[in-house]
Amino acid sequence: MSTMGSSTFISRWSLAMILMAVLVSCSSEMSDLDNYIADVKARPAEPIPPIPPVKTYTPYTYEGQTGRDPFRASTSEGSDDMASTSNTDGPRPDRSRAREYLEQYELDTLAMVGTLRLEDNHWALVRDPDGVVHRVSVGNYLGRNHGRVISIEEMRLGLTELITDGSGGWLVREASMAVDDA
Repeated sequence: MSTMGSSTFISRWSLAMILMAVLVSCSSEMSDLDNYIADVKARPAEPIPPIPPVKTYTPYTYEGQTGRDPFRASTSEGSDDMASTSNTDGPRPDRSRAREYLEQYELDTLAMVGTLRLEDNHWALVRDPDGVVHRVSVGNYLGRNHGRVISIEEMRLGLTELITDGSGGWLVREASMAVDDA
């Protein structure tokens, strides 16, 4: 029994020594922290920068007589409403033809991705915003401004668009799409 009691005493004594060592090491780390806090508190406070001055608001006076009325619809490009009432001679879109699938997209959302050639037939490959690739030949329409394909080359396709001139007529504008290197 005495051997068992002495081993228990030794294990308790060694446990107590380990705990004392841990407590001593913690107290030395705390003294470093206390010194750092004292150093920070001893530093002089930095001045707070002043609040920037408030800029005074100057109201804008709208002169409705000299500019366009902001509450009326504008006559922007591609607006068919204003041009449909015009009686002027000149270029105009064919309203009797059925609109083609690629005419529902803006021209800048379409991308030319390549060309196909089979004997005398030449097509451009155009990708729509949904990622679907379409075959386009000369005479097909694409874009919202009545764009008609007039030429297809290996790396480029040319087209003409009809846009409103803002006073009821139509203007012809040339555009092109090129194969992107990316």
